[in-house]
Amino acid sequence: MTYDLDITCFSKYNSTYVELFSKEITMSNVLIPPTNLEHLADQLKVLAEPNRLLIINLLIEGVQCNCELGDHLQMAPNLISHHLRVLREAGLIDVERDALDARWMYYSINLQALKELNQDWGTFFDPRRIKPRRQTCGPKTLTYAPDGTISQK
Repeated sequence: MTYDLDITCFSKYNSTYVELFSKEITMSNVLIPPTNLEHLADQLKVLAEPNRLLIINLLIEGVQCNCELGDHLQMAPNLISHHLRVLREAGLIDVERDALDARWMYYSINLQALKELNQDWGTFFDPRRIKPRRQTCGPKTLTYAPDGTISQK
């Protein structure tokens, strides 16, 4: 499905096709986002749960097993397993089974995913991207003639 968006408040950029949230959108005069918005939104959804952020925080301190996480988090083991599964499916953490007893699983931060996340967030939320308001629409762009006519500047 293609949506044609005519956004006049941005200038000097040509029409571009961008994949946003699995929809191809034609954007006229819109700056292309500096990162993959769908991937960034998926990561935000996963990390929007405070318990998952607590787990990430513990794993940043080093490799942990379920029981160690349970001791720190004071949550039911099945809830911890659920959050670990969501983080693992998102690619944010890695899991390794113990070589001697496969019932034991050790969780760690996926360092490459963390680097990519920092890069994406840093790029998207970079304050240097904020531009001053361009007066291309609204009352301040109108000229009022003595004869009562109004025109665009």
